[in-house]
Amino acid sequence: MKYYIIAGEASGDLHGSNLMKSLYKEDASAEIRFWGGNLMQDVGGTLVKHYRELAFMGFAEVLLNLKTIFSNIKFCKKDIEQFQPDVIIFIDYPGFNMRIAKWAKQKDIKTHYYIAPQIWAWKENRIKAVKSDFDKLFVILPFEKNFFEVKHGFPVEFVGHPLIDAIQNRKKTDEVQFRKENGLNNKPIIALLPGSRKQEISKMLEVMLSVSDDFMDYQFVIAGAPSQEYEFYQQFLTNKNVKFISNKTYDLLSISYAALVTSGTATLETALFKVPEVVCYKGSWASYQIAKRIVTLKYISLVNLIMDQEVVTELIQEEFNKTRIKEELVKLLERENRNKILENYKILEQKLGGIGASEKTAKLIVNELR
Repeated sequence: MKYYIIAGEASGDLHGSNLMKSLYKEDASAEIRFWGGNLMQDVGGTLVKHYRELAFMGFAEVLLNLKTIFSNIKFCKKDIEQFQPDVIIFIDYPGFNMRIAKWAKQKDIKTHYYIAPQIWAWKENRIKAVKSDFDKLFVILPFEKNFFEVKHGFPVEFVGHPLIDAIQNRKKTDEVQFRKENGLNNKPIIALLPGSRKQEISKMLEVMLSVSDDFMDYQFVIAGAPSQEYEFYQQFLTNKNVKFISNKTYDLLSISYAALVTSGTATLETALFKVPEVVCYKGSWASYQIAKRIVTLKYISLVNLIMDQEVVTELIQEEFNKTRIKEELVKLLERENRNKILENYKILEQKLGGIGASEKTAKLIVNELR
């Protein structure tokens, strides 16, 4: 059978690659055409567009790039029509994917959404479009099943979180070898995860680095995003206590003692690696003013949202400054606070439903098509 997959971000590339592996196991004759990244490309199939060409962050940035976005939508529709898939599998990336799904449904193409749009955070009125434009929804957060089924009467499949598989199935990092290969000393590591897009890295990283001289007993290491070149990060590498490692975030997290993490999927990844963290976020003034008026959530990090309590500290907008980062990082390094966070991380993992999300989703998709 023929599968068309659309993933528009680095996290979607990761989950898309694991889903593709499972689809090939379930359907040996599968033909897969996709929008994604290097990880999906390594599995097989045909890459149509790389997510580097699609990543625009925030309301203001989207408005500035509307011409490119609409051009991509037009191209995607044409490519789907030529491929004639049995199903389109959408992975997150709702602004783009929901537009394609509406069109695809009118063309009688099956539409499955893996990692559903976070309409529980904002734009809850999108539930009408979800109900009309998608045949199946596969959700990965425990509270989403209640949101879609109980609150809105739309049956969904809770398949568990694919990050658990991605982390458990990876090859164990040899810490001694990793430190040697990447020029790291033997000090405990504080990982810096400033995001994957240039706009957010520019806003986040300089402030994160402002505390590096206050913790000389630790080594600060920047986790470089696979979507960005080393040259972009060079402007930030002026401190000898700071190292840079590209495209090895999981290896880095597996040996880190603490982390400063930009809000997003990385907050959950850091928690699943059992690394105490401070969650950070700062958007453009315009984007933040809009967001705070329409987002009604108590927390911005997935860790706190899933646990429904403040397990990790969130520093948002004006709170994201050198003084507050230093205060919270000091707390993070204290044994009592660390142990409390790590105990909550254990409960978090249990709530996420265990291993097998990719396999469950692939089986459900293939069985329905058959």
